[in-house]
Parts: sequence; structure tokens; C-alpha cells
Amino acid sequence: MNESTIQVKVIKVNEMAKLPEYAHEGDAGMDLFSTEEVVIPPSKTTLIHTGIKIELPRNTEAQIRPRSGLALKHSITVLNTPGTIDEGYRGEIGVILINHGKLPFKVEKNMKIAQMVVKPIIRVSILEVGELSESERAEGGFGSTGVK
Repeated sequence: MNESTIQVKVIKVNEMAKLPEYAHEGDAGMDLFSTEEVVIPPSKTTLIHTGIKIELPRNTEAQIRPRSGLALKHSITVLNTPGTIDEGYRGEIGVILINHGKLPFKVEKNMKIAQMVVKPIIRVSILEVGELSESERAEGGFGSTGVK
């Protein structure tokens, strides 16, 4: 391990589970793998099991994100993107996939279904005030900058 590496402890709760892994040096996300075969009908969502539980280091979270290839080629994405795994969660990681395509999509065992990115978190304290400071943007939002 180098100084920018942190350890995430993993337990397999399914003997068929594959541990998360990076596909390439320098990748931000580790692939997560399915432990089951499931067909997701068009416009439907399904919880896909990974067969693993993790223990994150203090002040970190794991974000579950879609895989771009599944999104582009099959219209499959993670419904609650990014899904958040809090540091205190010790249950099995499940991935909520949705099929935005027109055809059923078959998830196979050991298929790469999502990616997991472990990130630091910053704890904040909330301070109720009577007014906020001025800014250039002010209350502009929801497309206020246009499309061109």
C-alpha cells in the first residue's frame, strides 16, 4: 500500500462472490459483480446481490455508480445514482438496476453490474441564520444559464 491507499475490509456472504476489483491502473471505481442470474424486463427495477459485505474506514463512504458500457449498449443504469454506503453499514451490498431499454436484459453470475468509488466525507454542522451572503449566481438554477 502507498500513502494514498486505504483498506476496505470485505467478507463474502456467498461463496460464488467476486471481490471488487479495479480493471485498470488509475481507475477511480472498482467493479462490483452479480452473484445471481436475473432478467430485468424493460422499464423495471431489480435489486442485484453482490455477495459481499464491507467495512469502510472512518470518514469515508462508498458510492455505487453505473457502468458506462451497460448504460450505452443496453440502457441499464443504477437507479439511485450514486447509491451511498455509509461507513457504519455492514449488510450485503445490493445494486438497484433499472432497464431503460426496450428489451429484457439478462444479468449473469459474475457479471460486472456497477462500480464502487470510495470517497472521503466531510462532516458539517448546520447553523440557522437570518440571511445568506450575496453571490453572482444568487437564486438562478434549473437551467438559468441556458443551453448555449
